[in-house]
Amino acid sequence: MSVIGLNHYNLRTPRQLMEKLKEFYCSVLGLVQGPRPSLGSFGYWLYAGSECVLHLSETAPDELRPTHTATTLDHVAFTCTDRPEMEARLKLNDIEFRTGAVPALGITQLFLQDPAGNGIELSFKEPVNKP
Repeated sequence: MSVIGLNHYNLRTPRQLMEKLKEFYCSVLGLVQGPRPSLGSFGYWLYAGSECVLHLSETAPDELRPTHTATTLDHVAFTCTDRPEMEARLKLNDIEFRTGAVPALGITQLFLQDPAGNGIELSFKEPVNKP
């Protein structure tokens, strides 16, 4: 058996930051809060259409986070539509971003950070202007 896709990713955070993250991912990026089963801790599940793509989970007060990892998560990428509308929404919310492109794949990208500093790529399938 092999991996066939990405199911979701989980961000663990204190509740105050979790509320900021939920607001950012829903109001700015357009994810929608949806059903979450009772898991014994506080959190949210955020959806892109019918797919739950992001879990926000509250850290325990005494929870220790590993600091010895050799690598870090650089960014998570979302497939998106309507780049002009998204750029306008980012500017309206004073969110800095930079633009990139992969001409061979016909992809334009917007790179930004969420309120916790996690890297986000918004990927748009569209003609890319070649220099």
